[in-house]
Amino acid sequence: IEAARRAAVEAFVFSSTCATYGAPVKVPMDETHPQAPLNPYGRTKLMVEQIMADLDQQVGFKHTALRYFNAAGADPEGRVGERHEPETHAIPLAIAAARGGNRGFNLFGVDYDTRDGTCVRDYIHVLDLADAHVLAVQRLLRGEPSEVFNLGTGTGTTVKELITAIETVSGRAFPVEIAERRPGDAPILVADNAKAKAMLGWTPRYALEDIIRHAWAWHAEGALRLEREPV
Repeated sequence: IEAARRAAVEAFVFSSTCATYGAPVKVPMDETHPQAPLNPYGRTKLMVEQIMADLDQQVGFKHTALRYFNAAGADPEGRVGERHEPETHAIPLAIAAARGGNRGFNLFGVDYDTRDGTCVRDYIHVLDLADAHVLAVQRLLRGEPSEVFNLGTGTGTTVKELITAIETVSGRAFPVEIAERRPGDAPILVADNAKAKAMLGWTPRYALEDIIRHAWAWHAEGALRLEREPV
């Protein structure tokens, strides 16, 4: 942030997270929802939000915090996608299981107070996030004040529903192993995105099926192409 100030950056857009909210007090969660993160990831993101807010109050550091819900998907052309170790995200882990990886898919907790006992998440396509970043920069460059926006579709998907959707898109069933709950997992995280729609003019374009289809194509073709190409 200090480097951005020294460089006279006029539009600072921060990738924050819904993990700053912690356990839901209300669903869907809007930007006024209490922030009580359950894990270090959420706490560090909240700290950056607070630093930016302090600097804005003190020296006029104009910024936008975009609170991502569950970012997922890949470039539809298969040029860019998610590839990192260790993998922790549900969609690529389930895709790896469907592609015949060495392990099945671990389902952490089936006793949550949700419609099928598994966690509910709001999956948002990476291209929809990219669109929101552009709109956030443009808004700041017009001289608008600092703001925070939720970025999600407003539709929640349980882990069991996600598994079914991936099996449908891929045409492959895969082994699922039931495991204990993980500490720090909120039962439901679903966005109220009305503010982003109204103030950014942003609307998500991609549904869960698109997210899975693009991710499946990336993991089936794009990642393999990267492995074949010299660095």
